[in-house]
This record gives sequence, C-alpha cells and structure tokens, in this order.
Amino acid sequence: MQLIAVMLIVACLFLTGELKAQLNRLGGQATSRQTPPDSVVTELAEFEYPNWDAVDIDFLSSYYEQDGNNSPVTGGLGTEHLTDFTQKLIVSLPLKPRLAFKVDGGYDYYTSASSDMIDPVYSDDSGYDTRVHGNVGIVYKIDSRQTFGARLGGSGEYDYSSVQAGLSYTRLSENENTSLDLRFQSFVDQWSLIYPIELRNTGVQLDRSDRQSYNFAAQIQQVLTRRTQVSVQLEATMMNGLLSTPFHRVYFGGENIARLERLPSTRLKIPVGVRVNHYLSDKLLVRASYRYYWDDWGIQAHTVQLELPLKLNRFLSVVPSYRYHTQTAADYFLPFQQHSPGSEFYTSDYDLAALNSHAFGLGVNYTPAGGLFKVKLPMRKEKSIYLNGIHAKAAHYRRSTNFHANIVSFGMGFTIK
Repeated sequence: MQLIAVMLIVACLFLTGELKAQLNRLGGQATSRQTPPDSVVTELAEFEYPNWDAVDIDFLSSYYEQDGNNSPVTGGLGTEHLTDFTQKLIVSLPLKPRLAFKVDGGYDYYTSASSDMIDPVYSDDSGYDTRVHGNVGIVYKIDSRQTFGARLGGSGEYDYSSVQAGLSYTRLSENENTSLDLRFQSFVDQWSLIYPIELRNTGVQLDRSDRQSYNFAAQIQQVLTRRTQVSVQLEATMMNGLLSTPFHRVYFGGENIARLERLPSTRLKIPVGVRVNHYLSDKLLVRASYRYYWDDWGIQAHTVQLELPLKLNRFLSVVPSYRYHTQTAADYFLPFQQHSPGSEFYTSDYDLAALNSHAFGLGVNYTPAGGLFKVKLPMRKEKSIYLNGIHAKAAHYRRSTNFHANIVSFGMGFTIK
C-alpha cells in the first residue's frame, strides 16, 4: 500500500501538469517569464552539492501569472498578461564514494497576450509556447575540504535556443568555519528573428541573431558564532550579441509607425551582495540580505530581502518573506512616443524603467525525520525509497509601473537509500 501511495503522488504531479497545460492552451496568450524577477536579477543555475550516500529525486512545479499595461511588444502600452506553468525533475545519483552524477530537466508552458500581438491577424501561435530544458553534470569531492562541479545543458522554444556550461569550486577552511565558492557559467544563445508583422517586408532588420553571456561569481561564507553566519558575494556578467528583442516595438514622438527596439551589443553587469543568517532562538531564524547592482546601460539598483523561517515543531516550518527593490532607468529607455529621432539606441521595455517593487511570500516546509511512505525497492531489498519533504510557497509581486504578478510553487523530494 505504501508503494502504491508513492506512485500515486508522483503520477498526480505529472498528470496535473498536463492538465494545466491544456487549460492554458484554451486561454491562448509575450516572452516567457518564470518568476517575477526584476530585470537586474541574473538567472543562474545553482550548483547544489549532493547527498553522497543516497539517490535524491526532486519534483518541482509552479504556476505564475502576471498582468500590467506596458507591454514592449506594442511599444510600451498594452496588456502584459502572461501565465506560465513549470515542471522540473532533479536527480542526484552517487556513482562512487566521492563522485556524484546530477541531471535535471523540465518544461515551461506559457501563454501571453502581449506576444500574441506580434502578429495579431494571421496567427495565434505566438500567443503560447513551450520551453524545454535540461542539464547534466558531475560533482567530485577532491578531499574533505575541496569540491569541484561541472555541468552542461541547454533549452529551446519556438524562436530561441540556448546552450550553457558551468564550473564550480568550493574550498573549506581547516576548521570548516569559512568557505569559498567560485562559479563560472557561459550561455550561447540563438534567436530566430521574428519581427512585428508590419515590419517584415520593409527591409528593416537586425544585424545579428546570436548572444553570448559569461558570468563569474565568488562567495565567501563565514561562521561568526554558533548562531550567526555571514556571506559576501561578488558577480560579473558580460553579455555580447543581440541584446534587444526582435519583436519589441518602439514609437517615436509624433509618429504612429513602429520601429524595432535597438540596444547596444554589449552589456556589463556587476552586483555585490551580503547576507546574514542569525538564529534568534531555536525556533526562529532571520535571513537578511542586501544587494547593490550596477551596469553600463545606466541602471543602478538596491535590493533588500528578509526571510523569517519559523519552526512550528520538529518537522513543520513556515517561512514568511519580503523583498524590496528600487532601480534607476537605463539610458535608452523612454515610454511610448517619447523617443526622439536620431537616437542610436531606444527601448520602451519597462524592465529597464525606473521602478520600485515589493514582493511578499509565505512558504511551508514539511520535513519528517526518517521520511514518509518508506518502502523496500522490489529489485534491491537492501534499499528503500521514502518521501523526505514537501515544500510549498506563494508570493505576490507588485511594481510601481502598474504591474503585478503571483506565483505558487510546490515540490516533493524522495530519497533512495
């Protein structure tokens, strides 16, 4: 009966995803956004070090919805309504005592009312799409204080594909109170240049369709006391290639004819952050962080975040969170019909506007000691599979540009040991 219960839980997770995708397709609606990040947040793959003694399997699922009235597809005005349903599977498999294999993959199905305005007359295909993605990697424990990781992966959707590779290195001090994390990631992307319908046969076109991004991050973590830990992180991201979006329109002052968004072919991003974790008591942890961001497009930003994980009992905890972000506008941003003729670069994408944002979240974590639904594997009687945790979170995000979003996420973790 326990094995049947585990199988039913896993099956329900996948079937729910297929049902959601079909329901979203019926709704039919710009660019894929998974969570409600501000434009300065770099989306990076995390190197999480494995359980060296067991196989870990995690199922993750989320539903995201946003709305606003400043779509860059229609020049800074118009609906930004978008929905995104995501499912992901992550497996960590120990191969040898100091070597583990990691693989993850999944898909995002999204509908977008603003993308549907790329070609509102002849086709509704631009109103929805599916992005598939996957990564494989290894983690090698060099010795008791050093760990090395490497990964390779990619993703693709209708008009966009990406290949990524990454390396990581972690070193602990002799007393294990200090750790140094170094990470490098590269992304090689390729666009299929889909222009707004009215500009397709006019001779207007972009010079290139490729993009490369290179990110380096260094983080130092220090245990100060039994209750306090602090970490400092420095990142640098260099981007080169097509950094504008082919189907973003821009309207100049006094003109009703759309132009293609044009942005520089290089961009340097440098964020610096500090995080403090402090146990106020055995039941309450405070996680506070601050992040300063600068780029050579003219944006400077400040982000503060506070999380308060509270243990209700040995197994159950709740995690309220709050995040505030403020940024200046990029040098090339102006709203609808406010750009001047003769400008070399121009955009009406409100991700690059001056803005303030607030995000409120509440998570619930259930991690029973010893796990749930523990059953012996049919072919390996010395091994058991069990549910090691259930995690759920809901968050609301709101920008000063009359934009808002909501996300609900759910995850389950299994261990074979």
